[in-house]
Amino acid sequence: MAEKACRTCRIIVSGDVCANCKGTDLTKSWEGYILIEDPEGSEVAKAIGAKVPGKYALKLK
Repeated sequence: MAEKACRTCRIIVSGDVCANCKGTDLTKSWEGYILIEDPEGSEVAKAIGAKVPGKYALKLK
């Protein structure tokens, strides 16, 4: 199954529903990703609004 990125929170999922925000507005069209392990201690996580550990898309199309 192809990975999709949530347009709301940018987390990458493999299903049809976002595991993070429970949204269904997902796209297969995204570029680059970043792995966030410690969202509370990461400046990058704060910059992209990541609140939970996971794989986040950098660019959504």
